[in-house]
Amino acid sequence: MRILIINGPNLNLLGKREPDQYGSLTLWDLENRLKEKFSGVKLEFYQSNSEGGLIDSIHKAADGSAAGVVMNPGAYSHYSYAIRDAIASINVPVIEVHLTNVHAREEFRQTSVTAAACKGVIAGFGAESYELALKYLIDLHKGT
Repeated sequence: MRILIINGPNLNLLGKREPDQYGSLTLWDLENRLKEKFSGVKLEFYQSNSEGGLIDSIHKAADGSAAGVVMNPGAYSHYSYAIRDAIASINVPVIEVHLTNVHAREEFRQTSVTAAACKGVIAGFGAESYELALKYLIDLHKGT
């Protein structure tokens, strides 16, 4: 089983960017943590600060080679209809994740245009948001 984990803008700065909000875990640390916890699953990671790169990565899941997608669209979740349409165009479950509780933050962060195209949203649990999304996709794939 293969699952894509897609991270959007500024997530490459995890560990440096606003550590009071996002913690000290780097993106590399997060990826290694997930690889270790989910060693029986092929995880493919992609990060881009570019909307087009993220859309291309979502489209890669459309060929059926991925059982699901975990995506943190970052700020694009609040206004990218192009990413929303890319998610809606594939027949693979996508779980939107956020490290912070976006509903307890600035008003502009409290609306996600991408969420409606996703199977679900997990937010506010730090790195565990990714773990919960992966567990869900694995269980869904196994039929449990």
